[in-house]
Amino acid sequence: MSGGAPRTPTQRVFFALWPRAAERCALTAASAAAVAASGGRPVPPQNLHVTLLFLGAVSAARGAELAALVHATAAAWPADAGPPVLRFARLAYWRESQVLCALARRGDDAGARALAQTLGAAAAAAGFSPDLKPFRVHVTVARKVARAPGATRFVPVTWECATLALIASRSAPGGSVYSVLESALLGKREKFRKER
Repeated sequence: MSGGAPRTPTQRVFFALWPRAAERCALTAASAAAVAASGGRPVPPQNLHVTLLFLGAVSAARGAELAALVHATAAAWPADAGPPVLRFARLAYWRESQVLCALARRGDDAGARALAQTLGAAAAAAGFSPDLKPFRVHVTVARKVARAPGATRFVPVTWECATLALIASRSAPGGSVYSVLESALLGKREKFRKER
């Protein structure tokens, strides 16, 4: 019999811009040739997203606080501004992390950057420990990439990023599995209905 207090359950979580299914499919199709040429493992379409802030392991008991952050941040977004629109115009191979990413065109990423900064400040003020790596607007399309894909054709893809989401990540034999814990439409106070 072991002593000490029982272990508090935790979950790995992050905040993200969560795209529509059609937007995910468009990016998967546009990057398919490059992913194949890279020798990497494609990220399943249902997992494609833009990470705004990674928190890592957080006590499950703090879920309501994180959900409140989603809704407060989304409600504070100016309704007349419209959602951030990201145009992914090129792919990049990040050798150190062995991933292939779609990068947002410069100038399109101001809204996403503002959301990331707002969430980072709010999370830190609430006592969370956010990942402080430099923020770059990207979507990972392949992991365990062996080589740069070379000069493969990539047709730009546009995402209208209207949904802010809190995501839980867990490891599975086939790769990461993401679950939407909470989500909200930017600039609106109503709760977003998850896509099936």
